[in-house]
Amino acid sequence: MKFRHFLVALCFPLLACTTPTVSAQPGWPDRVITYVVPYPAGGTTDILARLIAQKLGQALHTTVVVENRPGATGAIGSAFVARAPADGYTLLGASTASHAINPALNPKLPYDAIKSFEPVVMIGTIPSVLIVGPNSPYRTVQALLAAAKAKPGAVTFASGGSGTILQMSGELLKVERKVSITHVPYKGDVPAIQDVMAGHVDFMFAPTAPILPQVQAGKLRALGVATKTRLASLPAVPTMAEAGVPGFEAEQWQAVFAPAGTPTTIVQRLNTEINRILKDPEVVAHLDKLGVKVVGGTSQQLADYQKADIAKWSRVGKAVGVALE
Repeated sequence: MKFRHFLVALCFPLLACTTPTVSAQPGWPDRVITYVVPYPAGGTTDILARLIAQKLGQALHTTVVVENRPGATGAIGSAFVARAPADGYTLLGASTASHAINPALNPKLPYDAIKSFEPVVMIGTIPSVLIVGPNSPYRTVQALLAAAKAKPGAVTFASGGSGTILQMSGELLKVERKVSITHVPYKGDVPAIQDVMAGHVDFMFAPTAPILPQVQAGKLRALGVATKTRLASLPAVPTMAEAGVPGFEAEQWQAVFAPAGTPTTIVQRLNTEINRILKDPEVVAHLDKLGVKVVGGTSQQLADYQKADIAKWSRVGKAVGVALE
């Protein structure tokens, strides 16, 4: 009997050591974390990822590397993360395109924008501004809409490409005000802005950062901002609601997601650390230069915002017949 008790006492600690644990959370992170950007290097999502990755690595005492996997308006990189192990070592830098517009317009995506991911945190939003050229006959949003109603299809709007938030902002205006305007897609925001400036296209919705210097220099005219409140950088420019389009909002957002099933404790830790990073004065100043309004908040707030955005762009896409495949 004493010998049996001796064996139990000897084996118990060995069994405790070899019993599988539910997850490796207590030791997380103990290796490199990959932060996937589903867009080319140099864009806003990429810049934000590199800024956050450096600070996050310091906070977690590990290395966070940024890996670009561009293609299909964010779908390729997003699908890669959706298939990655849910262990906290793969993150995704997502945006309105990959996680709201794509799922709203493309039923054949290789991932489910909601079910395939765990929302971590909203980084921030990028306001859109309705701009026209310096010699444009339109000095107000109402004048532009009046022209569109008078000559259906004659008024044109540019965007950096089909399926982008900038195109969908124009489509939203079409739906909200029941006007016929013609979309002119470009390969990137810069050539689109240049053609609006030159008067080749009547107007476009553009992100604030690249157009602010031209607006201030009188090379572009801003007629309205697609946000709830006016922008500090453009205090004299009315909101679209103030300009006569009630409830009109169209902002690009940037956020962090993880593969579905990532342990809640890891998601919460990431949320806490990134929220702390977003309050860093150096980070806030950098985001301000990019035209990004810091949001932060909880994972649930990001989830709620995303679902509402998908519903919004689904409604717009069906109304105007926009689809992506």
